[in-house]
Amino acid sequence: MKANTNNNNPITMNGEPLEETESFTYLGSTINKHGGTEEDVKARIQKVRVAFIMLRKIWSAKQIKTNTKLRIFNSNVKAVLLYGSETWRSSQKTLKRIQTFINKCLRRILHLKWTDKISNTTLWKMTKQHP
Repeated sequence: MKANTNNNNPITMNGEPLEETESFTYLGSTINKHGGTEEDVKARIQKVRVAFIMLRKIWSAKQIKTNTKLRIFNSNVKAVLLYGSETWRSSQKTLKRIQTFINKCLRRILHLKWTDKISNTTLWKMTKQHP
């Protein structure tokens, strides 16, 4: 793949032109001519959603402390979500999308309903009370 180049000459190997592609996946990250951030974030959130759902018995278990649940969330869910994020283009849209997903997960872990009307700031304070 050639990215951000004015050179339209095909890349050849052993005299054969290499196939050009619009995007591809490398080490779990989507790469395309435009950076691939939106597609990569979407795919990453989808993978993490599956991981989060697989841990639903832990989130609903009453015998597991909230502190332990938050540590499991950080190590098993958040780590998968943010894997490769250092290569993403940082934009408000991307940050908001990631933060929205994290907030939804935290609300489920803390058993908060949308009718509870708890702000995101209060939500973060609640998670900090459980070191």
